[in-house]
Amino acid sequence: MSQGLFLTLEGGEGAGKSTAARYLAERFRVLGREVVLTREPGGSPLAEAIRGLVLSSWDEGVPAETEVLLMFAARAAHLAATIRPALARGAVVISDRFVDASWAYQGAGRGVPAARLAELEAFVLGELRPDLTLVFDLPPEQGLARAHSRGDANRFEAEAMAFQQRVRQAYLDRARAAPERYALIDASLELPAVQAQLAAALEARL
Repeated sequence: MSQGLFLTLEGGEGAGKSTAARYLAERFRVLGREVVLTREPGGSPLAEAIRGLVLSSWDEGVPAETEVLLMFAARAAHLAATIRPALARGAVVISDRFVDASWAYQGAGRGVPAARLAELEAFVLGELRPDLTLVFDLPPEQGLARAHSRGDANRFEAEAMAFQQRVRQAYLDRARAAPERYALIDASLELPAVQAQLAAALEARL
């Protein structure tokens, strides 16, 4: 059995992660690998139900503490039902967002303290971390324009530009602090150029 491989795709709104995930999946399937395409929040029936709570707008608002706990609750379900079983049988797991999103959105974006995020990460993930995280970077203005053109906006896309900028900077900081696990992708380029960067990142890191 081939060893399981865990890839995660991160970045702001409208960065093209879903398109890239399908491209990466096809590359691995050509090699004869089982591929599990998944996403966060979501990725299992229970986690998808929590996703609906997280992304919806509520008249009472969503406190940062509630948001981060819901995200990690969904992540725990996702890991138990989808990610860990797939890795155990040797599959390639490609997840559109994972734990870095909580550091960017709930941490930098909402101001949840790093110590709290670290506690939740250790509790829910244990020792598991992605083998490679691809960070899709582009100016928030460009990403939001793409996201709005899809017509499926959620409350994160409605956040102020200052929030979006904090999210972007958090991703950049994490990628630059651990280049052995992260690869930065210039998502502002045309699709063929983005795919070339993805192929190069896979060849260099894996």
